Amino acid sequence: MKIGIIGSGALGSNVARALSQKGLSATIANKSGPASLAALVAELGPNITAGTVEEAASADIVLVAVPWVALESLLSGLPAWNNRIVIDGTNPVLFLDPNLPDAKDPSNPLAAYGIKAIDLGNQYSSAVFRELVPGARVVKAFNHLDARVLSQPEVAGGQRTLFYSGDDAAAKAEVRKLLETTGFFPVDLGPLDVGGPLMQLPFGALAMTNFIKE
Repeated sequence: MKIGIIGSGALGSNVARALSQKGLSATIANKSGPASLAALVAELGPNITAGTVEEAASADIVLVAVPWVALESLLSGLPAWNNRIVIDGTNPVLFLDPNLPDAKDPSNPLAAYGIKAIDLGNQYSSAVFRELVPGARVVKAFNHLDARVLSQPEVAGGQRTLFYSGDDAAAKAEVRKLLETTGFFPVDLGPLDVGGPLMQLPFGALAMTNFIKE
């Protein structure tokens, strides 16, 4: 299956590193265009190519790894998903500029981590995400760990545990196969309505849980 990655920040680039290390190919894209990714793809090697957002979004499995505030603008106007698999790697957080007052807001318990939770009301993030990719089979994955460790699926003599959840059994099976091939130890958290809130940063019960399977 062809793999696309929308987003070239810490999450997208480190997943690309993990794929490349196992000889898996992917197209990575961002809003600035392929030319802006020249240095990154040169580092990652021949398995990872730069493309447009539309090219990455046309893959069989598409990882969305962009900041929450950029989601709607990046996903709007893309061609129909036509039952393809979309991995939701996002979290409803705002990254704070350390030079602005928000970064030192005493009422924000997450200010020390450089983030602020985005209020979604009574919804959880994957339910909102699902509405932005109509016709896709959504699987939640890659979002619950520090993005910097995603380039190291195998560590300390074991495999890093990666949670995933979704409502389509066949889509989850494909994502599980991808996670296993990349070197992670995948754990199915069930339907999106169950696993999504558990994995969601910053307040999900399993957020930032970093288990190693020996």
